[in-house]
Amino acid sequence: MTPTDPVSSAATGLQEKGPEATGRKAAGLTGAAPAATLTRRASLAAAAALPASIAVGAAGLLAPGRAAAQAAPAGLPMAPWYRFPLGAFEVTVLLAGHRQLDDPHGTFGTDATDADFEALSAAHFLPTDAAINFFQPVVVRTPEALILFDTGLSADGLTAAMQAADIDPAAITHVVLTHMHGDHIGGLAGPSGETFPKAQPVAGRVEFDHWATTGNEGFEAKVRPLEPRMTFLADGDTVAPGITAELAAGHTPGHMIFHLESEGARLVLTADTANHFVWSLGRPDWQVRFDADKQMAAETRKRVFGRIAEERLPFIGYHMPFPAVGYVTAEDEGFRFTPVSYQTVLGLG
Repeated sequence: MTPTDPVSSAATGLQEKGPEATGRKAAGLTGAAPAATLTRRASLAAAAALPASIAVGAAGLLAPGRAAAQAAPAGLPMAPWYRFPLGAFEVTVLLAGHRQLDDPHGTFGTDATDADFEALSAAHFLPTDAAINFFQPVVVRTPEALILFDTGLSADGLTAAMQAADIDPAAITHVVLTHMHGDHIGGLAGPSGETFPKAQPVAGRVEFDHWATTGNEGFEAKVRPLEPRMTFLADGDTVAPGITAELAAGHTPGHMIFHLESEGARLVLTADTANHFVWSLGRPDWQVRFDADKQMAAETRKRVFGRIAEERLPFIGYHMPFPAVGYVTAEDEGFRFTPVSYQTVLGLG
């Protein structure tokens, strides 16, 4: 069990390393306010239980399972999905799970001093002994396809969020993997088999070839069986009209991001280029435990988010605070994250 193993790092809290069924619900957060004020510690501990305010129906959000994370922390009332238009596209963020991460300095800014980590955290009102990590696949409906980007920790968590968002797994036409860490491939299959047997699997060639040589358990169980029908991408390839892949290596050797453009509206799916809205974006040079090539990952963060900031583009980050949509502006040594508010209602452009 090593930090680079897509299935062995469940305990870390960051990752387990290693057409036509979407309902037209309006995007937005739902639910009543919490009934009581909790201390920070009590609130984090309470994340093991689902709040009644989550709008998912009597069946609950997640079935039990080793890899299943709860779908929304207690005290954060929300539906487990967020939907908005992007030109002729429709984008749905799925909150497929969350997990508490203890000792975040052991994961983010591993080369930073305790004083620097504490100072940056305090400036953003963040505790330094615990954090919440979110796992958020994205479904993009285009005029031609219904495309899922990444699959979360488990099939149970993913399909529960899809059900809440009125997305039929059988309607998914493509499943695109940004990279092959366990929290991105976990939902490809469950105890009953493949989650998306009719969908076209899509992945980067470099990423697949890397994991194919490692003997990794998660890769062999969930990705290798898809190889005969998998479509492989290189830098600059197109998944569908208006969706273009870009190699953004460092986090893993073949990590990819995706540029979406429809009717002049643009959005970037940055996957794991940055894994925290402060400790990765605010200090892009800080080392992150699970980046395979830490120097390259830092260079990629600065390049990708420098361009996003310069062009004032919205982006979705897989581990950003739900609903994972926001903007960045260049500030000090890195970037400041601004979460989306009503821009998606008015239309991103």
